This record gives sequence, C-alpha cells and structure tokens, in this order.
Amino acid sequence: MNRIKVTPSVPTNLEVEKVKENHIRLNVYPYESGYAISIAHPLRRLLLSSTVGYAPVGIKIEGVQHEFDSVRGMLEDVAEFIINLKNIRFKIKDEEKDNVTVSFSFSGPKELYGKDLSNDEIEVVTPDNFLATLNEDAQLNFEVIVKKGIGYVPSEAIRESLPEGFIPLDAFFTPVKKAVYTIENVLVEDNPNYEKIVFDIETDGQVDPVKALKMALDVLYNQLAIFNNDITLIEGGSAKNGAQNEQIFFEKIDALGLSARSYNSLQRAGVEYVGELLLMDKDELKNIKNLGKKSLDEIEERLEDLDVDVESMTPQMKSTIAEKIQQIKSKG
Repeated sequence: MNRIKVTPSVPTNLEVEKVKENHIRLNVYPYESGYAISIAHPLRRLLLSSTVGYAPVGIKIEGVQHEFDSVRGMLEDVAEFIINLKNIRFKIKDEEKDNVTVSFSFSGPKELYGKDLSNDEIEVVTPDNFLATLNEDAQLNFEVIVKKGIGYVPSEAIRESLPEGFIPLDAFFTPVKKAVYTIENVLVEDNPNYEKIVFDIETDGQVDPVKALKMALDVLYNQLAIFNNDITLIEGGSAKNGAQNEQIFFEKIDALGLSARSYNSLQRAGVEYVGELLLMDKDELKNIKNLGKKSLDEIEERLEDLDVDVESMTPQMKSTIAEKIQQIKSKG
C-alpha cells in the first residue's frame, strides 16, 4: 500500500558534469511523477530567451552608405561582411557597461578573423570565425556598437536608437547555443515512478553555462514571486475595475460632489483626497473638527456610492496608498 503524502518529495541530488568547454550536463533527482517536465520545460525556454548576452547592433563603414554597397579591395560585399560580423560573438570586458562603440582600421593584404577584433574594451569569444579578405590596396575603417541584451531584436527596432550613419543589425543576444533535456525514471525506495531531469546546457562562451543557468533561474523566480504576494479578491468585476477603483483614492474630494458645508469642513481639516476618507474608520471621520452629523452622513453616503471594498485590502496596500497620497500632497 502506498504511503499517503501531504507534501510532494523535494529533489535532493544535483550532479553537474563538465562535458567540454562551455558545456555542462545536469542530473537532478528525484522528482515526483510529472514534476520533472513542469520544471525543465520553462527553464529551457528561459535559458534560450532570457539569458543576458552581447551582440553588435550597428556598424558604420567609412565610404559605405548602405548594406548593399562595397568596399574597394575587400573581396566580400558589405552584406556578406555584415553576416560574418553577426556570426562573431563579442563580450564587453567591463560588465558594468551596457554598450560600447569600438573602432577598427585594417590594411591589406590580410584575412580578418574574430581574433583581430579583440581589444581593451571587447573580447571575442569566437576568435576563429572568418570576417573578410582584404587585398593589397584595401583600407577598411569601421565602427561597431556592441550592446548587452536578451533574446532577439530585429534591425528595424534598433534603427532609431543608432547615431547617424550607422547601419542597424539584427541582434542575437542569447549566449545559449543548446538547452535540451530528457526525463528518465529513477528508483527510490522500490518505487520506480520517480523522475530525473538530465539537462544539457551549452553556451558560446560569452557566459559560462552555470552562470546562464543562474540567470534563467533568477528570471523564473522573479516571474513567480508576484503569486507569493497578498492576494485580494475582486468581486463582481475584473482586474481593470480594480485598477479603476484604486485610481479613486487619488481623486480630489471635489469629485464627491459634497455640499459646501461638508467640503469646507474637510478642507479646514487638511483632507484633500478621496483616499484619505476611504482609509479612515468611522471614529476617525467623526473626529474631524466641525463636521456635523448631517455632513458625516453625506460623506459616508458618497463613499458608499464609490463601491470600493476597503475592508478586503491588506494593511500593506492601505499603507502604500496612504504614502502615495502624502507624496502627492507634499509636491502640491
């Protein structure tokens, strides 16, 4: 008879094997049946889409107006040169920098490779990638903008952010070349239905695979963290209605359409925003100086018409709204 559980088992084994340079294999187990794929699949997607890498986003070549132009003495046309450049993988040496602009000047005859582009600001992690062939009368002068980013950004989305004269490039930022997993069964205490994740991660060298894994995990944690916040249910409406209700807190009390007597009493008491009234309990409302019963009833009626469920709000939400109102008042 199977033991009845109240919580699922937690994996206790993590084995990391170095397959080769920039390639690791993880073995993680044991998982309850069905859990392994629930963990491995989103992690794989985030490894491929959300790990930070570097890419050239723009190039300016002396004497060249567009990517269909040519450079005298260079065997490749500019379009082919750009394709070769995009296949070279860069890394900004100063990790605090999000972008750098680097200049290069080469004379022929010479065959150019990735290694020729390494300098004090950038490192080329694919030094053997071919770039161009220059003959004896060639002079190639160009600037490249290298940026940090995630995923893929098409050239059209980059164009407007570039200085004049730069040709935009499709940017492939992700440093992860391969992220694949398999799910295997593993025996635990005579139970063959537990699972093991076998995960291969390979990068291009911009970051090592362990760091890439940590990046993906951070993204996953951050995306899920919001579900661990206090949750307030919104009845009879949608999330949009909730947002509209929250905006009511920051409306001036003029919006309530109060009588002059009630309005003036609130003004003298320093109450300017609807949220200040909504966050008060009945005793606090009664203690507002020079606010008679008739005015109190009027204010309570107007607040009820707003249909804002203050009681369901968490103390943290109330505190945040109160702080925002005070900030608005201090600026005004």
